[in-house]
Amino acid sequence: MRTTMTRQRVLLLILLTWALAMIVPEFARVVRPLGSFGFYADSDGLIYDTSGPFDTNEESPAWRAGIREGDRLDFSRMRCIPYDRDVCASTISAVGGNEYVVPGRTATFDLLPNGSESGRQVHLTAESRPANWLVRFVLMLDQVAGIAAVLAAAWLVWIKPGVMSWGFFLYVIWFNPGQAYEFYAQLQRWPILLLIQNALGSISQAAGYAGLLAFVMRAPTGQLQPEWAKAERMLPALAASVAVVLMAAYGSSFGFQTEMLSRVTILFGIIVSAAAVAILLLRRQTLSPKDNQRLRWVMWGCLIGLPAFVIADLNEYTTLLTDWDNLFLPEDVAGLLYLVNGILCLFVVEAVRRQRVVNVAIPLRRVTVLALMTSVPALLLHQQAEHLQELVELPSWSWLLVGAITLFVISRLHEWAVELADDFFNRSLDRAEEILGDAILEAKTAEEIDRILSTRTSNNLRLSSAVTFRRTETGFRRYVEGTGWGASTSDLHLNDKDLGSLLSGMACVINEPAAKEADFPEGLDMPILAIPATSRVHCYAITLYGPHESGTAIASHERQTLQNIGRHAADAYARLENEELRKTVAELRSQMGMRGALA
Repeated sequence: MRTTMTRQRVLLLILLTWALAMIVPEFARVVRPLGSFGFYADSDGLIYDTSGPFDTNEESPAWRAGIREGDRLDFSRMRCIPYDRDVCASTISAVGGNEYVVPGRTATFDLLPNGSESGRQVHLTAESRPANWLVRFVLMLDQVAGIAAVLAAAWLVWIKPGVMSWGFFLYVIWFNPGQAYEFYAQLQRWPILLLIQNALGSISQAAGYAGLLAFVMRAPTGQLQPEWAKAERMLPALAASVAVVLMAAYGSSFGFQTEMLSRVTILFGIIVSAAAVAILLLRRQTLSPKDNQRLRWVMWGCLIGLPAFVIADLNEYTTLLTDWDNLFLPEDVAGLLYLVNGILCLFVVEAVRRQRVVNVAIPLRRVTVLALMTSVPALLLHQQAEHLQELVELPSWSWLLVGAITLFVISRLHEWAVELADDFFNRSLDRAEEILGDAILEAKTAEEIDRILSTRTSNNLRLSSAVTFRRTETGFRRYVEGTGWGASTSDLHLNDKDLGSLLSGMACVINEPAAKEADFPEGLDMPILAIPATSRVHCYAITLYGPHESGTAIASHERQTLQNIGRHAADAYARLENEELRKTVAELRSQMGMRGALA
């Protein structure tokens, strides 16, 4: 077992190094854009665009050299067999969509005869692609998100090795928002290595598809239900078949026309996405409420993240969107689609990592705010960004600093916008806190306060369980039944560390082993959070709260509300103690006065 674990971790580190080696070099593009020969050709060799990434035809090296739309590459001369390094490198850089090359690189392209010209050779020198500040900024976000997604997926394998975590990691290796154009541009110097990389990439992509399906069959617990066992056994054969098709799509490097095959391979993503979502929907009713809520995080990650990635890939690597009403997404907009996928990959990691999660609407709301803050400026400014860059001339290296500052500003604005959104959506919670606080301050007995802290609060927040333990001379005792506790323990037993935190006025998360050791209710009623009712000098009571009836965890804003209610309760307990003490003192004085009169 130990040997198997060691081998898995060695393999994990190798794959992680490879994944990072593809995307980390892309940060160079933030400082120094890659180059282009100024034309786009599909995998059939058809040249469908002669301006390429440049704003006008006159700026394109290909246009100036006489290449026109409708020209075709001569695959009888441009192919990697028989092997010639320069010819192979030129072929690979010409076919397959948006080509990125090192600026200043020279290449020769053979063209077939057309209606007006005979077959000819064209010599081109790559020029730097235009890249405004917005493109650079979105690129930096993509790379940060890509690295974060890969590291998070690898960490899951490290702490929870199994089919589920490995499946997700294999998926994220290839399907992450990090771009790898710099990596591939540098490999063009060694065409054989690039061909090997393409083969490995095909295998990785196929493994990613199979890994995603294996993941959704087991998420979030890692357990495979019997009805999915047969489907999981078919995944290795499916991955092998898809890998063969993906490698065949690179046949354009060897003189074959494979544009239709390239489109089909990209559309595999749509089929796999639909299958993944269908599996998640079928599995929803078979899980416990707690795990079903975790599954909802995974499902929304697939519903939004996978289509975003597929659309961006269709835009970047095929002419399908161009053929359909001449639609083509700008580089910055496509980058934002990749970014959405990366953020939602982190959703999935959280769903697997945590035993309980909050309502998925909360993180989706925050991601929506972030998406609006980044995508709206991108949509409005991608045409004007070039003009802004002309007005402010800065050295290339400074754009990395500009991007970092912009990222910091957006993060601060995001926090502010999230606070505003939470205030808007949490108005009912604020109202509940106000009502419960007033009720506590008007309570006439300690038992009434206990019931408000437990039963009324759990009813308002729709929690599965809640009970209050009030402090006595020997510890904490339960005087009211509460919600979801029944005949469970009457005395509170917590470890010294958790109890010390509560006595000091800090809320405490209760983990499952501690709950079982203290003989707390099991299942959905198991408490997950302890809130003290403390003043600055004394802890009067501790209330234990379970998750929501739906199985979701208690969110941060709800936790803050419970802490505020606890402080109101501490004031009320202190008031009742003072009233009782005054009553006792008055009685003692009355008794002493009567004794004095008799004497």
